Amino acid sequence: MTTRYLTQLLGIELPIVQAPMAGVSSPAMAAAVSNAGALGSIGVGATDAAGAQGMIAEVRARTAKPFNVNLFCHRPAVADAALERAWIDRLRPLFAEQGAEPPVRLTEIYQSFVTDEAMLAMLIAERPAVASFHFGLPSAHAIAALRDAGIVLLASATNVVEARAIADAGIDAVVAQGWEAGGHRGIFDPDAPEARLPMAELVRQIVGAVDLPVIAAGGIMDGADIAAALRLGAAAAQLGTAFLASDESLADAGYRAALAGDAAKNTTMVCAVSGRPARILANRFAALDADVDRADIPDYPIAYDLGKALNAAAKARGDYGFGAQWAGEGAPQARSLPAADIVAALAAELGIAMEQNDG
Repeated sequence: MTTRYLTQLLGIELPIVQAPMAGVSSPAMAAAVSNAGALGSIGVGATDAAGAQGMIAEVRARTAKPFNVNLFCHRPAVADAALERAWIDRLRPLFAEQGAEPPVRLTEIYQSFVTDEAMLAMLIAERPAVASFHFGLPSAHAIAALRDAGIVLLASATNVVEARAIADAGIDAVVAQGWEAGGHRGIFDPDAPEARLPMAELVRQIVGAVDLPVIAAGGIMDGADIAAALRLGAAAAQLGTAFLASDESLADAGYRAALAGDAAKNTTMVCAVSGRPARILANRFAALDADVDRADIPDYPIAYDLGKALNAAAKARGDYGFGAQWAGEGAPQARSLPAADIVAALAAELGIAMEQNDG
């Protein structure tokens, strides 16, 4: 479907979506992006209904424009005390390096939207313009309730099978997340083999398979990249890493330093940080992952409980090497500018690229 259809559906001027990076994309970022004519996003998957409601209120205090609220729809974690104890013991020497003790036990640090009725009730009451799903889909009941509330729905797909499931579920548009994308893979089943399709090939396949607008995601950093995605048949592009170094980003000093250094040139897909595959800047946690068997890692987000504890211990001593420094393959091109200026630059570059193509 066309760019015009999608931008009208989302209530935006530009075919640009700021990715909902939980922990990094602040309400201030979302509002600035929306005010600049694109679709700003907040990621609420790592908080509860009250926390998400507070974030929505913060965005609305800064903009009257539409914005997106992103939810995690992962399968609920299955606890395994023996596996979790073994994982704690495996990382214990790293805690010792930081003069710290690991947690005695690990917990499921946040709830999947699949089972979170309080989050669903809050969204129906608040009625954000757009909601999106990552890691899968909620129940048919939840989808119907959100649609009845007038909320436009998006969902991430990493392959055609997922895209067809999204279309069959009545979702309004699909985010085609290429292998280059930073952060967590949206794959529905993290234990299934990955085709590892690059964004361009994934967009081609999904455009040909479903009658939904497709939003391209993965390695898109400038207006020329957006234009290339549109030429592939995408109706818009989603960019996350492009906003990581923005003024409104919640990335800490160590994250920003890594993004500006050699680590940005060597992103890699890891599971050890959280328990699900995610693309990260080259750091000590990324190096650890290379020596870990996937079967030894507890379920997501139980494993993330230990990852966050290790990062906190290291960060307290000025060591940022264990941060969840998610980033896509275009990381070296990230711009340190206000989010609105990044949107303006993207729009200008897109216009030039489209004119050149037309010529």
